[in-house]
Amino acid sequence: MRAANDWPVCGVDFTSRPGVRKPVTVATGRIRARGFELQRIDEFRNWPAFEAWLARPGPWIGGFDFPFGLPREAVSDLGWPRNWPDLVRHCRALGRDAFRAALDRYRESRPAGNRYAHRAADRPAGSHSPLKLVNPPVGLMFLEGASRLLDAGVSLPGLHVADPQRIGLEAYPGFIARQIVVGSYKNDARAMQTPERHAARRAIVATLTRPENPFGFSLVAVADLTATLVADGSGDRLDAVLCAMQAAWALHRRDENFGMPDDVDALEGWITMVPSGLRKASRHE
Repeated sequence: MRAANDWPVCGVDFTSRPGVRKPVTVATGRIRARGFELQRIDEFRNWPAFEAWLARPGPWIGGFDFPFGLPREAVSDLGWPRNWPDLVRHCRALGRDAFRAALDRYRESRPAGNRYAHRAADRPAGSHSPLKLVNPPVGLMFLEGASRLLDAGVSLPGLHVADPQRIGLEAYPGFIARQIVVGSYKNDARAMQTPERHAARRAIVATLTRPENPFGFSLVAVADLTATLVADGSGDRLDAVLCAMQAAWALHRRDENFGMPDDVDALEGWITMVPSGLRKASRHE
């Protein structure tokens, strides 16, 4: 495998319905001696544009902010395929409406207080169950994102072997942000983009630019680009950078299973940087 600084490193803030107001946002940079050098941020407002970006030749590594897999418990209960490529194809064949209906029925079949099955990584990460369909619709993000990674032939360590020069890792920016600030730092609704959230983004960016941060290396970028991470009230640009830095952290550990546990469930996957021994309550769902 090439040296880490030979690989473009990307972070993808994902949405299940890209458009002008909510594009797929991609941060791209490189590992340098000073840290992670952010070079550009792109926005893709439709699926063909994002798919073309995914299909570009490697080498590259990316951190993607959506669940790559579904809880094994739910897949087993539903009688769906128990290997990742077949599961993704099955869900895509259902389509959004039937996929949504199947998950709605499944949740209603479970006891009150335990409607949502979780993956092994969800609880230590504090992330939502991939069965959740609103606020945020991470189940639909799985549906739209995983199928496009499969079609593009991207290798997903622990889940799917494909092009070794294009590597995708599941990232979760909230896991990192909560280690830096308390409370919310973003909101898509303009009326909810408060001074407090602006201050939280400023604190996150300030921490990232110092090596004493959860990654152990600094964010390096020109001032104008760094300023946009604070100014963007939706948090999409900052989240894309956090995903890219998670991918950079994993690339440094490419010879150690990209920093993932050795026993990653080949149906559920794992979230980059989440320690397997960490025990933390997941979000109440």
